Amino acid sequence: MFFQKKMNKDSDGNHEVNMTPLIDVSLVLVVMLMMATPLAFESSINVKKSRPSAKVSEQESHRERVEVRVFSEDSVRVNLTVVPRKELTDTLRPLIASSVDGFVVVRCDDDVTHGTFVDVLDQAKMSGASEIAVVGR
Repeated sequence: MFFQKKMNKDSDGNHEVNMTPLIDVSLVLVVMLMMATPLAFESSINVKKSRPSAKVSEQESHRERVEVRVFSEDSVRVNLTVVPRKELTDTLRPLIASSVDGFVVVRCDDDVTHGTFVDVLDQAKMSGASEIAVVGR
């Protein structure tokens, strides 16, 4: 009987909740959110879907636009003129400035890398384009 009473006194033990795993998980989530938030705002391209029917687009007036076609890593065609990609911004600025609405249409060939295509989009935006349309097949 003496042994039982002693067991009951010692079995009271420590009944506190261990908060260390909860704190560790919370801190990892905070760090992940802090790292992911700037990526969400870094690069965003707004995409508008095309009209559901051709009748609606026929009623719109013809827009004045600048057409850019990326056909290689080093060269692009602006309207009908072939331009080195390094000079694209200098070529686009006067064309977009003289345009009424600053509308630019960009086409890209299949063999051009994604990085080159995005660079052309960035240059068009920095040149003053208010709207950029990407045309695919």
